[in-house]
Amino acid sequence: MGAALIRAWITVFGRRVRKDSIPWLLGPIGPDTLSIGARPYELVAQREGLTVELGAREAGLVPDFMALASARFDPALVHPEVRRFYEKTGDYDLEAWSESPLPGRLFLWLIVNTVSRAMNQLNFPVSGLDLSRGMASEVLPMKDEHGGVVHTGWLRRARGTDRIIYTGFYSVGRVPLSDSACVKVVFPLPRGNATVLFEPGVDCTGGEPEPGRGRFTLVSLGSRRFGDTGFYRVLETDSEHWRVLRFRTLHERFWVYVDDEDVLRCDHHVQLFGMTIVRLHYKMTRKPAASSNPP
Repeated sequence: MGAALIRAWITVFGRRVRKDSIPWLLGPIGPDTLSIGARPYELVAQREGLTVELGAREAGLVPDFMALASARFDPALVHPEVRRFYEKTGDYDLEAWSESPLPGRLFLWLIVNTVSRAMNQLNFPVSGLDLSRGMASEVLPMKDEHGGVVHTGWLRRARGTDRIIYTGFYSVGRVPLSDSACVKVVFPLPRGNATVLFEPGVDCTGGEPEPGRGRFTLVSLGSRRFGDTGFYRVLETDSEHWRVLRFRTLHERFWVYVDDEDVLRCDHHVQLFGMTIVRLHYKMTRKPAASSNPP
């Protein structure tokens, strides 16, 4: 029922567009079933003739961090370990903590329990104990017959319950209303997806950042116009058209940085209607070197 209400909302208030008119929003679409889970990787690979590479420790969400460079963002200001994380994400283990303050927790609980649990997708932690046993992270490069990476999947599960937290597809994209590159994340959903476009930057709190010491930021705000960065909910209506609803009140921010003890960390805040829905904190550590000796 929750999923049906969301589809009806998008159908009524969403903008009807031809797919070929918005190439910057094109991305994997979920199956015509309620359950999503990790299936989109297999479905997209079959549809596009790709191979999914498992256990890729050298794979990254942004294989070339310099691809984000623009007049408004200088990657040289970002700490080298932050850059390495994005270029070799598969080589890191994640620990996560969450907080969902009232009244946003009530809204999050409603969405998660009426929609996310059934889809097994976008299972944001409602309680701080939801991630008490840790988070499993797997980066999945999807390659064509020539070995080129077409999509990069990032699958995250809650250990213990094996619940899917995110089934995402990452890439570097551009939007019509900006000349800067952005980080594009697509989450397949039934007959559609949620696409989030983040503007990269450097946190200048406390003055100008020193080269190699800045905090990397990714910001998605809904207050701008259609065609800019932000959160877009896509619903496929036929083979040529989508309904697209841009959520103006959904704001999402990441801060990725190295702390005073040289530990790589990330703060992730999600706000809706001015309320904080969830705050996540991540600690990222390099995986131990693989042993060359047989067990």
